[in-house]
Amino acid sequence: TNTDVEVIEFLEKDPHFKEKLKNANMDDIKQGKLAKELDFVHHNFRTKLDELKREEMSRLRMLIRAKHDIQEGNGRTVDHQALLKQFEHLNHGNPDTFEVEDLDRLIKSATNDLENYDKGRHDEFKRYEMMKEHERRERLKNMNEEDRKREELQYEELRKKHAKHPKVNHPGSEDQLKEVWKEADGLDPEDFDPKTFFKMHDSNGDGFFDENELEALFTKELEKVYNPDNEEDDMVEMEEERLRMREHVMNEVDTNKDRLVSMSEFLAATKKEDFLQKDEWETLDQNPVYTEEEMREYEQHLANEANDINMKSAELQKQREQLERQQEELNAQKLELQQVDSKKQQQLFAGEIQSGIQISSLSKSLHINSKLYIINSTETVRLPDLLWQRVLKSRSPES
Repeated sequence: TNTDVEVIEFLEKDPHFKEKLKNANMDDIKQGKLAKELDFVHHNFRTKLDELKREEMSRLRMLIRAKHDIQEGNGRTVDHQALLKQFEHLNHGNPDTFEVEDLDRLIKSATNDLENYDKGRHDEFKRYEMMKEHERRERLKNMNEEDRKREELQYEELRKKHAKHPKVNHPGSEDQLKEVWKEADGLDPEDFDPKTFFKMHDSNGDGFFDENELEALFTKELEKVYNPDNEEDDMVEMEEERLRMREHVMNEVDTNKDRLVSMSEFLAATKKEDFLQKDEWETLDQNPVYTEEEMREYEQHLANEANDINMKSAELQKQREQLERQQEELNAQKLELQQVDSKKQQQLFAGEIQSGIQISSLSKSLHINSKLYIINSTETVRLPDLLWQRVLKSRSPES
């Protein structure tokens, strides 16, 4: 998927993770010691997605306002150049003016992008949960029978503790909104008024609930289930729960599917029978995000990756040993050449000394012609400069 590609690209560009992966061995990976680094990278990736999403939401709000102004015909003109600048990554059939149809097309593209961001978040969360379970199973494999039973007992106790919490109201229901009205706004539930509620929680005052404003409404419900100080509560799961709640409300209330909830859509939803929903919201622990078959496939994927890493590691080790052998051979050849050169120098020096002694004793009886000693009428010997100087010195009056 595109999200998988983005994750891979992000990992490849992350120097922190690359260094950790480079220095990790297979035991570290099997024991889950790399998981915290993966969590760190996943957190950064989620932050990146969130930033992209906020930018897309900002552009979407601009489009919705422009469409509203055109439909209302209130005299305000749409700055098509500003819109083009915001959406220059899209093709435009008409670069000069924007009609409602143009805006609808751009809105559809923007909402598709937002849906892809949500899908990316869900996919990342599923991998996160499967990695957690994989690490737990690997830890159990490395334990003796007694420790394994103790670990499994503690795991079940934490699960039960996490599942024990106050009732979670259905997101978007009357009970849920009235609880926000009472606990967050400090108002009497008997005085609950949907229109007033909408205006109070439309934090930017643009006449719409965007996804962030909707998600803020679920904080009180999430606090019933998740506490950052509790060992049994995972804050990554809390954010996935928040996303699920927002998607549920959007599906129920956002009738025109523009990823924004207008006041009219919100008020219409409060008049539906579903608004009086009394059933408790089913949390993540009641709705597993992966099947056992998916878990097996994931573990097979990890095993294949481990095998690939082992093969690459073995090949690198082989290359390293080969390079070390080559280096040793080069060092031996270098030493041998140095020894041969030293021996030649010693032989040359010894020969020069011997020649000097012979020349010194014969120099008075030899005829000198340039740098040649005439031994007899048929034989001459050319001397090196160094020996020539010695000959001259031996023939000087002082010698």
